[in-house]
Formats: sequence, C-alpha cells, structure tokens
Amino acid sequence: MLAREFLPGVYWVGAVDWDRRLFDALIPLPDGTSYNAYLVRGSEKAALIDTVDPTMAQMLHEALSELGISRLDYVVMNHAEQDHSGALPGILARYPAAKVLCTPKGADLAISLLHIAPERLQPVGDGEAISLGGRTLEFIHAPWVHWPETMLTYLREDKVLFPCDLFGSHLATSGLYATDHGRVAEAAKRYYAEIMMPFARNISRHLERLAHQELRLVAPSHGPMYDDPAFILDLYREWVDGPPRNKAVVAYISMHGSTRLLTEQLVAALAARGVQVERFDLSSVDLGKFAMALVDAATLLLGTPAVLAGPHPLVAGAATLVNALRPQLLFLGVYGSFGWGARLDQQVPSLLPNLRAELLPPVVIKGKPGPEELAQIDQLALEVAERHEQAKLRP
Repeated sequence: MLAREFLPGVYWVGAVDWDRRLFDALIPLPDGTSYNAYLVRGSEKAALIDTVDPTMAQMLHEALSELGISRLDYVVMNHAEQDHSGALPGILARYPAAKVLCTPKGADLAISLLHIAPERLQPVGDGEAISLGGRTLEFIHAPWVHWPETMLTYLREDKVLFPCDLFGSHLATSGLYATDHGRVAEAAKRYYAEIMMPFARNISRHLERLAHQELRLVAPSHGPMYDDPAFILDLYREWVDGPPRNKAVVAYISMHGSTRLLTEQLVAALAARGVQVERFDLSSVDLGKFAMALVDAATLLLGTPAVLAGPHPLVAGAATLVNALRPQLLFLGVYGSFGWGARLDQQVPSLLPNLRAELLPPVVIKGKPGPEELAQIDQLALEVAERHEQAKLRP
C-alpha cells in the first residue's frame, strides 16, 4: 500500500527515504527524510500537490497506479527545488493533459531547472483559487520562504495547508502524523535552523497571515503532517519572533592545544556566571546541531588558531555558514592564538557581515596561554554575562 488516504479523496502519495544521510552535499540527515506528495480528488478534477525527489519517482508512479489515476488535471508546484519537483517531467509525460500551477517566478524556474515546456505551465496569482469540483485550491504566494518562487496551497473545504518546505522536518517515519512531539520538535528545529532561519523576517509576516486561516491539518513536504497545527505554528513563532536565551555558542578548533586551553577556561567561566553554553569542536561538528544551537542563542564565540596568518579554514567555513544562516545573535566574540602573525580579531568578523551582533573585545594571544591570558578570557566571559543580564534574556 503506497498511497495513504488521510481524508476522503485526499491521499499521501510520497516516498520515505530511510537511508539518506546527506542533503545538498552539506546537511546531515541523521534520521533520513521523506518527500511528501499529495493527491486531491474533486468531483470533476484531480490535482497532485508537489512531486518527489527523482531518486524516488518510481514510488510516486506506483502510488498513482495503485489509485487508478488515469488523468491528472493539475500538478501544483509549490517549490521548484528538485527534491520536490525533480519527478515533475516524468509526471507530465505520463499525464499529457496536466497543467503545472505555480507562481510566475516558479514558471521561469520550471523552464530553466526542469526544462518544462512553457505551454504546460499555468501561473497563478496570490490568493487565486481553482475549483476541482466540490474542492477548492487557494494559492498563497510566499516568496523567499525559502526560494523566490515559493507558494503555499490551501485546500479550503478541508482546511488543509500544503506549505511545501515551510514547517517541514527531515524525519523518516512510518507514521503520517507528528505523534512524538519531542522527536518531531527537535527535527523541525534542525530543519528550521538549516533551511529557514535566513528568512525569519519573511516567515514572521507569513505567520501573521496564516493566523487568520482556519487550519485542520498542516501537510509539509518533508516529515510528518501536523493534525495539531498549533504545535508547529507555536514553535515557529518562538523561533522566528522569540527573544534569544541566556545562551552562548562556543565554536572552536585547536591545532596544538592553545586555543583548547582558552576554550576550556571560557566555557568554565561562562558557566560559573550562569550562562548556558553549547560547545562545538569544529573538527568533528554536526552542522545541523551547530545551526540549531544558534536559533535562540544570544552570543556566538569563535575560537581559532592562526593558519598562515589567517583563521583556521574550518573556523572560516563555520563563520561563512553562520553568515549565510543569519541567526538573530546579539553579541559576537573572537578569541584565539597565533605563533608568528595574524589579525584574527579583524579577519574573523569580516567573514560575518550579515550579522547585526555587537562585537565584543577580542582576546587574541601569542603562543600558549598563561595566567595573564586566561585572565583575559575570564574578562571576556564577564563581558558576555553582563551583556546578557542587561539584555534581560530568557533563561
């Protein structure tokens, strides 16, 4: 049984990818993922909402065969990225009468990324609706959540929102619904941190818009569906609009032990002053966990040795990633050690132009730290604790 009916005439026809462990050649997938596609039947027409990753296209075709779908009128392309639309060319070849419903920008991307013939595309406006006969699909443009062509689809009569990547989670599961709230919340936060955090302001506006929408189900294109929409909506409001916590993320790497000594002193000094710390050794970091820690952190502290008069490449890479993710940090600190030359205090912050965080006084020392240098680290910890207290952060 590949197709699963969860409302009369509404089916999950996607694919669960239990074994995938890397996404976009960057993002770890410790729990696999799913590519959710949905079939909606009206009394007159049928629509497929999103497709699947090309590696799983056969499962989608088998699910449609199982349901005896000989004709599709529409394929809704909420998002052109290949993990959702990569199977679209094959679906259009199988169903020659089907039109692709997408935003105008989505039409452009469908042509360039998927080589879809322009005559198969039917762009829809924001708020436009199409009847399937007794069922109505309404389209909500959501640009830059997280691509410029993204839209959400709302099934009016059944009050189901199909938001594609928004509210998703990389989580392979046999269940249709988010029943294990603890596990799903962690997977959804990881997904938000890795994919959605750079677009927090746009998402905030769309959350306001969705607050006026009556929702019975939220059916994203990764991970389980939410039969309690408030669960995921409340989490997103906290991540997007909530103030940061009294938390510092310490990310570092050490070549010969000096930066490690500074890190150990810093973590202990922060903890002694009541600051929660999440520590990451960048030589063996799970980038997903690192991104998750940034969602509600107030401070990021980057520790690096000098490599050929610059920051260690793994620290530079982490800084580049943070700059792309744009977490809502309040404070940024740099510390580290050099042997014969570097301007780490200037070089590392220059990699983070997108951050609006206040730069704290750096601690960059020559060689192995002694009592005087460790006292400077204690002072950095004191600066962090005092700034956190003044900001009246959440515990």
